[in-house]
Amino acid sequence: MSLEIERKFLLQQLPAALIEEEKVKVLSEHYIEQTYLAMDDSQELRVRRIVDQASGEVTYTHTFKLGNGLSREEIEYSITESIYEQLVNAFGFVPLTKRRITAEWEAHIIEIDTYDQIELSVLEVEFESEAAANTFVAPTWFGKDISTERQYSNKKVWRELQTK
Repeated sequence: MSLEIERKFLLQQLPAALIEEEKVKVLSEHYIEQTYLAMDDSQELRVRRIVDQASGEVTYTHTFKLGNGLSREEIEYSITESIYEQLVNAFGFVPLTKRRITAEWEAHIIEIDTYDQIELSVLEVEFESEAAANTFVAPTWFGKDISTERQYSNKKVWRELQTK
């Protein structure tokens, strides 16, 4: 398993001016449909359909995550469209959908997720170590640090979609 170390922030608005000034350099944009197959307090099993907005290329992934908070174990691999469709259709769940901008900001790769079904935008920064994550000082435009606040987790938001 690989270790995912990230901090998350509640982004109030897209940094349009910073993008225009090229202080935030957009690397890619994707549309993501995400469905959870199983989850509990510390584990999750999900599948994704990811559409690259520039090329139209569609990829599918299967991911297992273990843990909560700043650092989690993660296994992710590609699956076929057929396997994805079988898994998603077997349960009839509503996928969580979001638009993701991957960008470079001051030598950091950031991901900005804007959700379709709820009013929420989250900015994530991944790190090489917990020490680097803990010493990182975010600019004010990142918004409130929500790294340990479970109400903003994808799986919590997805679970709420299933009850609507």
